[in-house]
Amino acid sequence: MREISPLQKERMTYKPKLAGVLANGIKNVKLTLKEVTTSVADKEEIKALFPHVYGQPIARFASKGTDLSEEAKNIGVILSGGQAPGGHNVIAGLYDAIKTQNPTNKLYGFLGGPSGIVEGNYMEITDELMDKYRNTGGFDIIGSGRTKLETESQFEKALEICKKLNISAIVIIGGDDSNTNACLLAEWMKSKNTGISVIGCPKTIDGDLKNDQIEISFGFDTATKTYAELIGNIQRDANSAKKYWHFIKLMGRSASHVCLEAALQTQPNITLIGEEVEAKKQSLSDIVTYMANIIAARATKGKNFGIALIPEGLIEFIPEMKVMISSLNDLLAELEKDNEFQSANQQKKYEIITSKLDNSSANLFKSLPSQIKAQLLMDRDPHGNVQVSKIETEKLLIEMIREKLDEMKKQGSYKGKFSDQAHFFGYEGRCATPSNFDADYCYSLGYNAFALIQAGLTGYLSSIKNTTKPASEWIAGGVPLTMMMNMEKRHGEMKPVIRKALVELDGPVFKALESHREKWALNDCYIFPGAIQYFGPSDVCDITTITLQLEQEKTLVNV
Repeated sequence: MREISPLQKERMTYKPKLAGVLANGIKNVKLTLKEVTTSVADKEEIKALFPHVYGQPIARFASKGTDLSEEAKNIGVILSGGQAPGGHNVIAGLYDAIKTQNPTNKLYGFLGGPSGIVEGNYMEITDELMDKYRNTGGFDIIGSGRTKLETESQFEKALEICKKLNISAIVIIGGDDSNTNACLLAEWMKSKNTGISVIGCPKTIDGDLKNDQIEISFGFDTATKTYAELIGNIQRDANSAKKYWHFIKLMGRSASHVCLEAALQTQPNITLIGEEVEAKKQSLSDIVTYMANIIAARATKGKNFGIALIPEGLIEFIPEMKVMISSLNDLLAELEKDNEFQSANQQKKYEIITSKLDNSSANLFKSLPSQIKAQLLMDRDPHGNVQVSKIETEKLLIEMIREKLDEMKKQGSYKGKFSDQAHFFGYEGRCATPSNFDADYCYSLGYNAFALIQAGLTGYLSSIKNTTKPASEWIAGGVPLTMMMNMEKRHGEMKPVIRKALVELDGPVFKALESHREKWALNDCYIFPGAIQYFGPSDVCDITTITLQLEQEKTLVNV
């Protein structure tokens, strides 16, 4: 049996393109500090919590001259949170940067996520190990985890391990919560004058970790292309069999970027966007009626088939559901130590909950199918929120749509046949082999992280901009983590967190969907993207997401 596939073997030899300013090595890079920053909201609260790293300026690197340290340094790296394509290349870029600067430098990977630095579980990353993981998906080189770094004792243990290994800096590769913890660690390290810097790298396939300085989070490109291939395959099947409505739920708990990008790539009949639902104050009934009307309209054309895309977090964007879930999160936090509730059977738990919710939320909760009620009461996620990925929203909608169509059939407004298939695409995209874009982008993020370290910075997020241009024109630098923060309620308490970037309804990406939605609903305008391409023309292999192109004001051919 062969140990790796021919494609993986070939991908291991791929040399990622490096952001232009870094291409000649960080010894030839000069730091420029731009405007000072403030947090996106709650400025006084964030400043009080992060007095040593708040208000730092945006950093940019230029290729003329050098003022970066050439001091030999050992670095620690942590993979934090859910997997995203390209994580291995961030580590590869970091590794190559430190070895190019000084071959005696060492890179230590902390095993199993942030807990590794607290518990002292680590391994040195070597040439032999690194070469096995270049341009591959997954986080398996050192593993990941969701342990939060937020307590004094954790920070003290981390410092102890860093001293033991002579580590001068820690790179945390993660999403918004992971990088919030990176900022907490950076603040503590600086407040204690440890000399240890902390740098973050922006990871999440959800696409909600971005701003003017962070154009895209890594993994979003590969994941959405992976989902688009699967959706295209299903669309081809639907267009062939002509007998099923496919309801496809896509990852994206707090924002609908994945769903929106996948829709632009494949042009399905129905695309729900959570932010739009919330803005229009649509009820569950409104959504069901909207979908049923499209199904009925297609049926009049003899088309008893179609594709509907549903964002994972839809249920929390529905105003009535959002209020109920928020109340449930707070209520269940209170009931964690209630012995009567914890020992009660499921039906008794439903009764206790409805007795403690306000009338509106209680009535809504009672109206839901038992299966959905049970999913709403599952163990909370690490932030104390309902695990929306466990809620089978697609099946809830199918059940309600079927009831609505039966009602419409009795009224004579629907004469079609409704057969359904439900899908949830999530894990299929998290560890895919990274696209050329993600392979290049992640490599540059890691390389750039070491440049930030050598510039003596801490509490920054690695930033690579101008990403719709060739890599030779990419701009490298860093954005202060506190710039992206606000205060939000977690586990019933207000906590500093990096604000998630939601779909902008007045932005060019949503407008592209909105302008074509009616046409796509009734006609079969399906696009079949096919598999991610790694070899061939640049306009096929290196193309970025439609979202990024539209945000950078690019003209599209297919939309």
